[in-house]
Amino acid sequence: MRIGQNPAKFVKEVATPERITVAVLNYIPFLSGFYAETLDVLKFVLGNIVANTDLPFDLMVFDNGSCEEARQYLLDEHQAGRIQYLLLSEKNLGKGGAWNIIFGAAPGEIIAYTDSDCHFYPGWLSASMKILETFPRVGMVTARPFRTNPEYYSHTVAWAEAAPDVQVERGALLSYDLFREFDLSLGQTEEEIRQHYDTSQDVRLTYQGVPAMVGASHWQFLARKAVLQEFLPFSMDRPMGQVKQLDQRMNQAGYLRLMPTEPYAMNLSNTLRAHPGQAGGAAPAPGRGKHSPLLDFPPLKRSLLHLYDSIFRWYYDRD
Repeated sequence: MRIGQNPAKFVKEVATPERITVAVLNYIPFLSGFYAETLDVLKFVLGNIVANTDLPFDLMVFDNGSCEEARQYLLDEHQAGRIQYLLLSEKNLGKGGAWNIIFGAAPGEIIAYTDSDCHFYPGWLSASMKILETFPRVGMVTARPFRTNPEYYSHTVAWAEAAPDVQVERGALLSYDLFREFDLSLGQTEEEIRQHYDTSQDVRLTYQGVPAMVGASHWQFLARKAVLQEFLPFSMDRPMGQVKQLDQRMNQAGYLRLMPTEPYAMNLSNTLRAHPGQAGGAAPAPGRGKHSPLLDFPPLKRSLLHLYDSIFRWYYDRD
């Protein structure tokens, strides 16, 4: 038997979600080794999103089975009202499993997705939105120009070459310093970066007066929710390594993949310490950043990194 009436019957209106949901995927299994500084990175990134996002948005965080310290921080931020939507997974579902939930659950018409290690610069969202809303049939916009695999943007180039009102430019359109800055964040050597720069090119389009670089990437992008849902579900049997499925499938479906011509985002990876060549950032912590030259001996370095990777997979890369 019901006692009284549900007070919710007398509520005249409910909150309306913002048009844009900024969705962050986080995974911090422990706070040591590779992940020693990642909670600090996460705190910086979430604060950075709030400070540098110039359009109304709701913040959603999906935590993919992180350690207790990371979960508690996210719960505190949600309780304080700085995270509007917080999803906590008991287990690591991998990026594909998390995308299945995020792309279905995000309340906004537009999803600005990011991994939890992306530093956004002021104006990043409006710059991305301008491209999304100017070019036709845009699949995804990543907020930083860099060189991606041409196989993943072949349809974008084909569309541009067939459209009479699109200007197409090719060549070394990104400065080497800008190119190098991003590739260094991926752990590449100076030699690898130079070779990549010299053997590849940029493609820039101009449509209705709006320029955009060709390419985009799964680590950060802006997209319409309805478009992303066309590719659900993602079936990935590993936490990482298969995430390029989104890049491939979006290209195959004929959607454009674009980037602004100026950098509005930067990959931080697992530390707030400045990458070589990156402006700003904190100095290396005392006692860190220096080690024996012996550790850089290629055979030893490969062996130790292989061992580290194997240990991580034994404990954390499991179904």
